[in-house]
Amino acid sequence: MRLAVTGATGFVGGEVCRAAVAAGWEVHAFGRRPARIHGATYQSWDLRAGKTPALSEVDVVVHCAAAATDAGRASQVWAANVVGTLRVLDAFPGARIVHVSSASVYDPFRPTVRATEAQAPVARYLNPYGASKAAAEWIVLGARRDAVILRPHAVYGPGDTTLVPRLLENIRGGRIFVPGDGRALLSMTAVGNLAQACLLAARSTQNGVFNIADSNTLSVDQALRGLLAAAGVEATPIYLPTRLVWPLAAGLEAAQQLCGRPRRIRLNRYVISQLAMERTLDIGAAVDRLGYTPTPTSFLYGA
Repeated sequence: MRLAVTGATGFVGGEVCRAAVAAGWEVHAFGRRPARIHGATYQSWDLRAGKTPALSEVDVVVHCAAAATDAGRASQVWAANVVGTLRVLDAFPGARIVHVSSASVYDPFRPTVRATEAQAPVARYLNPYGASKAAAEWIVLGARRDAVILRPHAVYGPGDTTLVPRLLENIRGGRIFVPGDGRALLSMTAVGNLAQACLLAARSTQNGVFNIADSNTLSVDQALRGLLAAAGVEATPIYLPTRLVWPLAAGLEAAQQLCGRPRRIRLNRYVISQLAMERTLDIGAAVDRLGYTPTPTSFLYGA
């Protein structure tokens, strides 16, 4: 199997590269930063720029590159997630596409309770990230019949560059303030499970959209305490009523837009929607059609 991986220097793309190399595949890796990836050929490629490097012919592209942020300028997020996806499709016209999307394409204003793939995309999103990932899905499915969309939620594991760093920056005096009551259920996705799903999708004849998550769910409180323990950090979650923090976050976001300063707000409406409401996924389609066999959520990797 000749495989191309975009975003190969990132958290998910790097894990996909390692899994594919371990499986004996011929791997061509691409990322924005100069790097060396063991067992793979590597080229720098900024998908937001207009230049495309000389590319080898491949059978499948796993497209992991994205701007995974709940803040930032909309133009930059759309350039990475939508324009970047278009450039990948143009660069590999004959290859099967496995596009790593996000469960952020589901309705952020309502709980997702064992959400099925048909429940997204929706008409409204809280930030450019969810909207751009939904648009990229539409582009991929419209451009290619031989394509798979994977929707993971809350990807975690060794080398995590998003969840744990975000938690750590919000700790103050040994406490971390969290919207909701900690009881909302979550589906989380171990990065190894996501890499497994990428390789299964790459060699499958099945097409379409698939939710990807661990085999079990857990509460927000269990997830927070597990992630903090894996990072070796002691902090106590302090839960804040949603009815109070939602209007406060909306006001802060409006003020930020008026000032023209797209900085990350620690407690924005997107974060509230992810932590104060149930966010669980039905992974039955991936299990039945891709042969996906996920492991349960575990934070023992930090030991």
